[in-house]
Amino acid sequence: MTKPVRLLILGTGGMAKNHAEAFAAIPGVSLVGGVDTRPEPLAAFCETHGIPNRFSSVDQALTWGEFDAVTNVTPDAAHYPTTMPFLAAGKHVLCEKPLATGAADAEAMAATAQAAGVVNLVNLSYRNVAALQQAAKMVAEGAIGTVRHFEASYLQSWLTQPAWGDWRTESQWLWRLSTKHGSKGVLGDVGIHILDFATFIAGQPVTEVSCLLQTFDKAPGGRIGDYVLDANDSATMQLRLANGALGTVAATRFATGHMNDLRLRIYGDTGGLEVGFEGWASRLRACLGADIATATWAEVEAPVLPTVYERFIAAIRGEGKAEPDFARGAELQRLLDRAEQSAASGGCSLPL
Repeated sequence: MTKPVRLLILGTGGMAKNHAEAFAAIPGVSLVGGVDTRPEPLAAFCETHGIPNRFSSVDQALTWGEFDAVTNVTPDAAHYPTTMPFLAAGKHVLCEKPLATGAADAEAMAATAQAAGVVNLVNLSYRNVAALQQAAKMVAEGAIGTVRHFEASYLQSWLTQPAWGDWRTESQWLWRLSTKHGSKGVLGDVGIHILDFATFIAGQPVTEVSCLLQTFDKAPGGRIGDYVLDANDSATMQLRLANGALGTVAATRFATGHMNDLRLRIYGDTGGLEVGFEGWASRLRACLGADIATATWAEVEAPVLPTVYERFIAAIRGEGKAEPDFARGAELQRLLDRAEQSAASGGCSLPL
């Protein structure tokens, strides 16, 4: 018999819809409550998704307590203060990325979750990409030999085309462009994804990073209403891995023509892989064995694997591993912090 799981959704913004629909599709999962400080969006969200209980605060939800797990879909700066009370109460937590806005908070979240013995995952959603998982498996099995070099990019264009909405007129986008409103810019928003994408496949930790960040003029006076548009828009990084391999990583919101595309090329001493997620589809190509002599690349099949939502529920039921967990989130946050420090110093290379 499937173990029932009662789920609380914390935050009812844009991403919460994805969470609600994904969890509702899993047998035995009940969406039992929603939490948001804004009564009207909360009421509309709960009505849409058939959620019976509504709470205006974390404390109110905890006083009620009739739930097993929480999915935290609040803005970045709220992850730490809203997650910690649920961990203290022994609730399982899936938290949106980045885990926190600084390494100290992320490390505290990871340590508290481990001490509480609860299931904890950070939603690095591109771990759901089939080609990424297959590539990581192939590298771990030695398919390309020793990793020597890689290049990765995350390309978005929502600052140059309104496919997802017009940030100039739709205020829900503006917090992502303002440090005062908790944004870490493109580095924290999507840089974390491409850093995970590259280093997870490479299978090694980063030992050294250098970074440059750039914020571009986007509105008269650099602001729209209460939002000062000072968060970084483009990031470039150089990384050194534990075995000495070098790589470059880039992320931008100004990649006109690319709505949401991730790419990785990774090379070892006996082969190479190209991993792509473009046009909402993943692709894996390899140059291995005898094909190296002619530089011939072949498509590689990549099986579809469970999503982060399915992995979270499976881990709660004791049916699978909780990956990527808060410890991985904290590791990536340390890398992001060092990248920011490097950029502040003019791009100096800093050890991890």
